Amino acid sequence: MRIGKVSKLTGVSARSIRHYEEKGLINTSRQENNYREFDEKVIESINTIQLYLGLGLTTDQIKEIMFCQYPERQEHKEKNVYCEELLLMYKSKMHEINKQLAALTEAKIHLSEKIKLMEQKREEKNE
Repeated sequence: MRIGKVSKLTGVSARSIRHYEEKGLINTSRQENNYREFDEKVIESINTIQLYLGLGLTTDQIKEIMFCQYPERQEHKEKNVYCEELLLMYKSKMHEINKQLAALTEAKIHLSEKIKLMEQKREEKNE
């Protein structure tokens, strides 16, 4: 299938799809007219990429996750091979997310207090 159809099926722009190809996240073949030709498996790969991007990972990190590509582990080519480095990356990302959640919770508490104070002052003024 062509890039336009992949874009439509995934909701991802053709520009992003070309970027994923350049970064080695997805594979394509070329037709005689040099158009990209994608197979059906690319849909799942793009959806996975989008999931990881939504978690805040970079395309380089995503490539490491999807292909478990670490120089010291080149003998393992399968996707589902356990990688210590991958576990560490996941733990690091979880720590980062927990810090962000704590900061957001703190901001929410402060905003709630400000809203409550402002509503009380508005009620006092209207009495």
